[in-house]
Amino acid sequence: MVALCEYAPVPDSAPGVRRTTVETSRGPFAALEALPGSGVPERRPALLVPGYTGSKEDFIAVLQTLAGAGRRVVAIDLRGQYETEGPDDPAAYACGALGDDVAALAEALGPDPVHLVGHSFGGLVTREAVLSSGCAPASFTLMSSGPSGVTGQAAAKAQALRDAIPQLGMGRIWAISLEPDAARRGVPPEIVAFLKARTLGNSETGLVAMARELLEAPDRVDELAKTAEDAALRLLVLYGEDDDVWDPREQAAMAERLGAGKVVIPSAAHSPAVEAPETTASALTEFWNHAERCVVR
Repeated sequence: MVALCEYAPVPDSAPGVRRTTVETSRGPFAALEALPGSGVPERRPALLVPGYTGSKEDFIAVLQTLAGAGRRVVAIDLRGQYETEGPDDPAAYACGALGDDVAALAEALGPDPVHLVGHSFGGLVTREAVLSSGCAPASFTLMSSGPSGVTGQAAAKAQALRDAIPQLGMGRIWAISLEPDAARRGVPPEIVAFLKARTLGNSETGLVAMARELLEAPDRVDELAKTAEDAALRLLVLYGEDDDVWDPREQAAMAERLGAGKVVIPSAAHSPAVEAPETTASALTEFWNHAERCVVR
């Protein structure tokens, strides 16, 4: 089974952060939005896209810090994730279709181009948005993502979940595997309640289809490098030094192929925004500010 990480639920009173819905040409998407303390964004907005089995809450620890630099920062649930509804059509969860969703979200957050961040599977989705869906971001960050589908132990976990869902359903998987695992790890009850709500809120059709995409995604690194060069798009590859999904060496090689900036987050594994939020937010802010300074006016 794929264990779901410990992400804290959003405090109702978190200053500068609110739950909202982003309306797009492809439908509504559940979101968390953070604004600067003044309430007036002075810099270009940012759009954060989560990974497989994840949600917008994966970014909660960095939202306020990122917004404090003068930006509107929006983290979303992909179609079929947690609080964004999705259809029973597996085609809706292909990377290309989800990339179209991301492009529509970027347009809805305009008119300024967004700084686009894709975490893990979200990196594969946002790559499709840039390559195939007409999304032209202010910058593009691949966070703990790779050049193609997962392999090794990460692939075995994705395959196990993909195969178990049709047989057991997520309710049963939660009861026999994920909830006992959380209890063994001493996860606080309020976080267990959040994880249960998120687990059962996900579209089962979406989880199966996304797992297939996660396993079979092709290598499009060279295409992204060419697109970025032609569009003068600044790229960043950011990952934890102990990432256990895509090997850090593989991500370093991808950064080199892309001609991208590279940031390795100390004391972090696959979820730098959770495990080292201040360092991650600082790296993103520095990259975004530099990208804006380099814009040809």
